[in-house]
Amino acid sequence: MATLLCIDTFTREPFRGNPAGVCLVDDPDAFPEARMQAIAAELLLSETAFVASHGDRYSLRWFTPTQEALLCGHATLASAHALWTTGALDADRAARFSTRWKGELTARRVADSTSATVAVDFPAAPSTRVETPNGLEVAIGSPVSAVGSNNLHHVVEVADEETVRALSPDRALLEAVPGVEAITVTARSEDPSFDFVSRYFAPRHGIVEDPATGSAHTSLGPWWADRLGRTELVGHQVSRRTGVVRVRVGDPSPDRVTIEGDLVTVWQGELLA
Repeated sequence: MATLLCIDTFTREPFRGNPAGVCLVDDPDAFPEARMQAIAAELLLSETAFVASHGDRYSLRWFTPTQEALLCGHATLASAHALWTTGALDADRAARFSTRWKGELTARRVADSTSATVAVDFPAAPSTRVETPNGLEVAIGSPVSAVGSNNLHHVVEVADEETVRALSPDRALLEAVPGVEAITVTARSEDPSFDFVSRYFAPRHGIVEDPATGSAHTSLGPWWADRLGRTELVGHQVSRRTGVVRVRVGDPSPDRVTIEGDLVTVWQGELLA
């Protein structure tokens, strides 16, 4: 038996932001990798997280509909929110997650009278400037101003917000770009409420477009901190569902980035199969 939730992240409104599946597992031995992958494929959300208690910490793994992910930001925030809202973890305690590839991640509730808000510190993913990969501009249908690469994806800067909003990448061409697993396309925001805008595409991972991507902001934060000279930033992911991601670069240490967002639980039930 397991509790299963769908939680919209980086939003204060249901059916906006990025929906994450969270499966709170009672018996980890009953959830081998093949079963977790099958559940993620059944839900067809960009990510489904599997959380199991191990003393004062929780193991955490993330699955797209087609494969296990190295890191998922929004599903990590959602996992902490699920623990607190179901009463599995006291609301005043931090949620500490052990992960296979990213070490320990710590989530804390943020005091806010109007929403459920969670902050998690992640490893920063600063990017190294690289040449524009062959075929990338054709695949996304736009000239590129700058490209960076890190251990998660490529950061692709374009001329302006209008260009980001208008993008309609060719999925087949993007999948064929050599050496590119996923891209976050970004530009400065024209709205003074935000510092930058972005969209995220990862067709090789079964994600045509991700609505609001926490992990992308572990690289977008350092990228725009360098350009804007600030370490506290607000990103607006301008997908159809949209999402708002608050970023603190160098918090709590120089090699970390804190990602903060609002969350709304949409449904909760029990996994019967």
